Amino acid sequence: MRVLTLVCSFAVLGSATPAQASASWQGKRQAADAPVYVAHTIDQPIDHIQGSDRYLPHTNATFKQRYFFDSSYYKSGGPVFLYIGGETSGESRFSNLQTGIIQILMERFNGLGVILENRYYGESYPFNSSTTDELRFLTTEQTIADNAYFRQHATFPGVNASLNSADTPWIMYGGSLAGAHTAFTMKTYNDIFAGGIGSSATTQALFEYRQWYNPIVKFGPADCVSRIVNIVDRIDELIWSGNKDGIQELKEIFGLGALQDLRDFAMTIAFPIGGPMNYPTNTWQELNWSERYGSEDFFNFCSNVTNIDPPANISSVDTALAKYTNGEAWTGLGGYADYVKKTLIPNCESGRIDSTDEGCFGTQNQTYYADPTNGGARSYLYSTCLESGGYQVAPTNGPSLVSRVLQVDYTQQWCTWAFPPGEHNSIPATPQLHYYNKYGGWDVHAENLALIDGNTDVWLDLCYHSNLASQPRISSDKYPSYLIAGAGHHWDSYGIKNVSAEPDYIREAHYWEERTVSRFLEFWAEKEH
Repeated sequence: MRVLTLVCSFAVLGSATPAQASASWQGKRQAADAPVYVAHTIDQPIDHIQGSDRYLPHTNATFKQRYFFDSSYYKSGGPVFLYIGGETSGESRFSNLQTGIIQILMERFNGLGVILENRYYGESYPFNSSTTDELRFLTTEQTIADNAYFRQHATFPGVNASLNSADTPWIMYGGSLAGAHTAFTMKTYNDIFAGGIGSSATTQALFEYRQWYNPIVKFGPADCVSRIVNIVDRIDELIWSGNKDGIQELKEIFGLGALQDLRDFAMTIAFPIGGPMNYPTNTWQELNWSERYGSEDFFNFCSNVTNIDPPANISSVDTALAKYTNGEAWTGLGGYADYVKKTLIPNCESGRIDSTDEGCFGTQNQTYYADPTNGGARSYLYSTCLESGGYQVAPTNGPSLVSRVLQVDYTQQWCTWAFPPGEHNSIPATPQLHYYNKYGGWDVHAENLALIDGNTDVWLDLCYHSNLASQPRISSDKYPSYLIAGAGHHWDSYGIKNVSAEPDYIREAHYWEERTVSRFLEFWAEKEH
């Protein structure tokens, strides 16, 4: 899940100076993958579930849902590999057709690859705006019904074959939220798909997701993690003391003195790590085995925090607040604050960081949230508020990389502001997790559904191989699963054309996926269609 920023007026992170932040991860991805595929559309029903009162008043209207395909490897009788677009535009998934997992599978099995853009993302919007009423059809069950309808009705201009026929094997792939949609589609429409691969599939909904930061604590550079944890402890000690002068001085050290809400301050300084629902800069999640798609910004941040020989103007900051903490130094504070001031604040183009207008780091502008303009951030927030939750919050006990003022009420307020009650729809007081978890959560199972995860992924504990799920996880031919040691968030979706030259742990994962798909196709051929 690459959560889109919800804060106001924040520029895309650009290349920075000696504090070192790379060009935006998303920007790199789009630049590397210049659009080369033609957008096609299918007339998709807005409302697949006519019998449910949840969608009253019902509609028989359709919307134009975009898809992109690559038939360069296709040979008669080959499978269709359906990549579920997830919470972004179809264009941003092109790499999967060019060098990623779909390209690998297309070449290996003489298949056709297609990216289906999710409803309410990219340009696949059912309505011209996204009011609370217009968003009522953005649910998990409607989204996975799109996948089934597309499989049965899609056409591929220029391809001399009817690939939506019942005889053609279709295999889905999705990563993160799209991985969950893949799993749920296989659970619900198993008879029309030959198989599916859910990578880092976030199949479990939790209201609070404190575990997001656990892999960073466990696998991150120990000295960096230790310093951040200690700084956060000092920050919380100062906040809990209620010392207004000390708190203001703390904010000024980071160049964020104008921020009025302490939670906005806590979230902003957490951006290099991952702020709750907002991380417009590169974090641990954006690490990748592939230099083409990854970012080293997290390690650059840590290098600043742990610099053993900082200049005097930086090192002196470590003791600036000691008077508020019984003389104890805040080791690494100077490097931390310097990184924020040099890599984050310059990207606030307006120069306004406060929370009384469209400030870059303020989240208290209710008018901004209520804007019904179509956009991926709004769609993602709606799904989070409605069904999936997963609010990133600080742990109640033990070490924390973010201030403990960041709790669920901070995120939940955005739901209230963004989606006022409409005539036909309103959001619940808290997410209705049962709509999401009804497919099985951590224990989702379907024949020929493969679930693959990475053990350093921040979203792991919402996935099949979660540390919170029943253990052990045992793979079989019809219920395959795989945990990649040392891998992050759906790292298997990225590839190079010469798979044998990939790092061992990624190469072996791709070989496993090829073997798994081969079995899917064998099982499909054994069935009568």
